[in-house]
Amino acid sequence: MTSLHTVPAGLRRLGVAAAAAGLLATVLAAGPAAATPDPGDLPAARSGVSAGRQAAAAAAIEAGEVPGVDEIVHSDNITHLTNVPKDALQGLNTDLAFQGRYAFAGNYDGFRIYDISNPKVPRTVAQVLCPGSQNDISVSGNLLFLSTDSSRSDNSCTSTTQPATEKSSWEGMKIFDISDKRNPKYVAAVETACGSHTHTLVPRRSSVYVYVSSYSPSDTFPDCRPPHDGISVIKVPRKAPEEAAVVNFPVLFPDGGNPGAPTNPGVSKTTGCHDITVLPSKNLAAGACMGDGLLFSIEDPENPRIIDRVQDNVNFAFWHSATFNQKADKVVFTDELGGGGAATCNEEIGPKRGADGIYDIVGRGDHRKLVFRSYFKIDRPQAATEVCVAHNGSIIPVKGRDLMVQAWYQGGVSVWDFTDSSAPKEIAYFERGPVNLDAVTTAGPWSAYYYNGYIYSNDIAKGFDVLRLDDRRTDPAKRVRIPELNVQTQPDYFDH
Repeated sequence: MTSLHTVPAGLRRLGVAAAAAGLLATVLAAGPAAATPDPGDLPAARSGVSAGRQAAAAAAIEAGEVPGVDEIVHSDNITHLTNVPKDALQGLNTDLAFQGRYAFAGNYDGFRIYDISNPKVPRTVAQVLCPGSQNDISVSGNLLFLSTDSSRSDNSCTSTTQPATEKSSWEGMKIFDISDKRNPKYVAAVETACGSHTHTLVPRRSSVYVYVSSYSPSDTFPDCRPPHDGISVIKVPRKAPEEAAVVNFPVLFPDGGNPGAPTNPGVSKTTGCHDITVLPSKNLAAGACMGDGLLFSIEDPENPRIIDRVQDNVNFAFWHSATFNQKADKVVFTDELGGGGAATCNEEIGPKRGADGIYDIVGRGDHRKLVFRSYFKIDRPQAATEVCVAHNGSIIPVKGRDLMVQAWYQGGVSVWDFTDSSAPKEIAYFERGPVNLDAVTTAGPWSAYYYNGYIYSNDIAKGFDVLRLDDRRTDPAKRVRIPELNVQTQPDYFDH
């Protein structure tokens, strides 16, 4: 039977020591009605469109330019193996992490664990009710990490929405013990400035460092005041996660970062980072920080050091995420134009906005520079009601080639080749048609990652998809096996 867990509201008051002693997960009856988040935990998911746009979307379907509502289409080299719909957790699906035969899927209501030992038939192992957007997720050893980026009444999994203007409100990182995958136990919580929109693990032997990305401070928020020009660094002892604590808040933008509008119209002002990707084998990190892209050293994980910083005030609106190639001589940055809530894959927006930016890393040591080479954006037309923008993806490990799979919300899943930084090209795709024709709706793949021979996608609205890619250019990756994957902690794929 699928179990649905929650954590008592008294965890914060009792403290993590008491939690570790056993006041942890209470089993509830599984069912959709049990997993209803508070208002304010979810973003606006729909916005109406004009009758003209509705008619245009319908005409595009009729003409065969875009798939029909919920129709699945894909390239010949993609096979859709299965879809697992949402179950007890009915919020928006978010990010994915992997360990051994398990996949861990974030959701605005909590997280779900799948057994993927048979990728054609994933089995639900556990569903954990713990509302609080956006529940960005990662795993390391017996620990699971969950980001909370909505203001809550306390740090428990039964908390309620509470304004950030209240000093007692809580946002930050939650830590679970997953040594028993069927019964995850909540063991620690760490409050961080402005919450945790995303987080990135920097694993070490006895501890795990967590880089917490958050943004949008306000003078009215007691725990999130400007300037918010850095990231929180949490140190988590593996054998005593209840002792996790913030150990540093390195300033990444001593000059304040990109000023945004009106100096740079259409560009987000930098007030923190959205996402960071680390490459521990090279002691490197790349930061996607609203109006800025960063390259920095993590040789000393408590004190990251900036190597280079770039801006694109012409075509990038919001630096969202970053991906290294395996050789660490390129970085792909994504632009989340419209904040993941707009239809941007169309002629009106064009091929350079809401796209990926490909940068070569040139030079050595502290003299390395990020040098722009080109943009990549899917060229498959999307309806005017489809939220579509560059989102989370991962490297497909093939020696001698730079290949990536990537989510594009309702633009679907794209597999593309950037071996030639100046001439990227799509080589495979999978997508569904619009979820409706009367509103711009947040849906489609949030994350699409390659793990041990398959592509796994967490569709915001439709659930968990498994794809098989059969292509001579990507087939060598099927022989690569890794024990654990958090995409924002990129592994050395060929050192296992």
